[in-house]
Amino acid sequence: MLSFDRNPPSPLSPSLASTEPAVHRAWSVAALAGQVSELSGVGNTAGLTMAFGLVLDAQRQGEPVAWITLQDSTFFPVDAADSGVDLDALVVVRVPDTVAAARSADRLARSGAFGLLVLDLGSDAALPLPALARLVGLAQKHHTAIVCITQKAERAPSLGSLVALRGWTRRERIAADLFRCTLHVVKDKRRGPWSAEEVCRGPDGLR
Repeated sequence: MLSFDRNPPSPLSPSLASTEPAVHRAWSVAALAGQVSELSGVGNTAGLTMAFGLVLDAQRQGEPVAWITLQDSTFFPVDAADSGVDLDALVVVRVPDTVAAARSADRLARSGAFGLLVLDLGSDAALPLPALARLVGLAQKHHTAIVCITQKAERAPSLGSLVALRGWTRRERIAADLFRCTLHVVKDKRRGPWSAEEVCRGPDGLR
């Protein structure tokens, strides 16, 4: 499986390509369907790496995917295409703030057409409780996996008590062109806490 991370403002945050199988069977579209999950990290995070692993998983199963992102942040399309993601089949919605992101996710989830919705909310992310409650209800009704990516420390509060799974990610260099991407799930209402990791390969420019 190939995966990758945020198109960074600094070359110190590379895109990543996985050299191993899926990080964990619990980290899949099927396992996350019907709930809202949150994936956090700060600094050397692997949040987008883990999130795009889900995008690949969904597309391989023929599930439509939508990626909702703030206007000042985006992923690197070249890495996405090189990793096998079908960009023509990936719906990308750019919004001005997190409130608009929640509204867009609400409309897309309400259609019942998507197997996976990703909300890249960035730093200082917050969702109003009524909006979060609606997303949870729609995820359950349409068996949709809704994943929110936030930039925050491991001990920072989650988006809310209605979030069923909260994971924290970290990326560390272990060789000239290899990185260890770790996912610590500190809250999982279905399975309890668990951890997993994946070794990823950096792009040519960082080897």
